[in-house]
Amino acid sequence: MIQVSIPLVPAADGLLLIPADHVTELLRRLAADWTRSTDSGEMRGDAQTVLDLAGVLDQLADQIDVECIGLASAPPQ
Repeated sequence: MIQVSIPLVPAADGLLLIPADHVTELLRRLAADWTRSTDSGEMRGDAQTVLDLAGVLDQLADQIDVECIGLASAPPQ
């Protein structure tokens, strides 16, 4: 089982935000944990389904990274 500490950042409007790098780390660690559990036989579900879901989590993390890079490298308006 993984344990991750995620900081919450209060926004001016009262919402709580989570830094994107912490979200992507969580997604990737969860995917890796699922894959490891499947490889070791600990996962009770269908192995291919679990691996497919882990792949989706990795793709989502990649998409978040790309979006953040795009925002960070955009010229100021």
